[in-house]
Amino acid sequence: MAVKLRLARFGRLNHPTYRICAAESYFQRDGRVIETLGYYLPKAKRVEEQQSLNAERISYWLSVGAQPSETVRSLIKKAGIELPAPKSKNKKRKRKTPPKFEPPRQIGNGRKAKAKWKAKHATAS
Repeated sequence: MAVKLRLARFGRLNHPTYRICAAESYFQRDGRVIETLGYYLPKAKRVEEQQSLNAERISYWLSVGAQPSETVRSLIKKAGIELPAPKSKNKKRKRKTPPKFEPPRQIGNGRKAKAKWKAKHATAS
């Protein structure tokens, strides 16, 4: 299950307020939330009042593997919380070289084996 850190919208018309939440990726934007981690008020007059984040819990969710959305990522950077280093995806797999072709071994001489079989079964009938 993929946990995402994202914004859930609250507030009235033309006056949005957002909560920063940890939620499963398949839940709706304003749907079921695992945990609320802070808020973001884009229309607040003072910059200090615009956001409040629980840094300890955000660090925990990031360490567990939660993926922040782009907006939440920028809010986390503004708050001064360390983001984990992204994992490099450009690992090239080394292909194993196939073994050299060797023709299959013949077990015994085919004609002699066939003659023995015929002789054995000819006497039985």
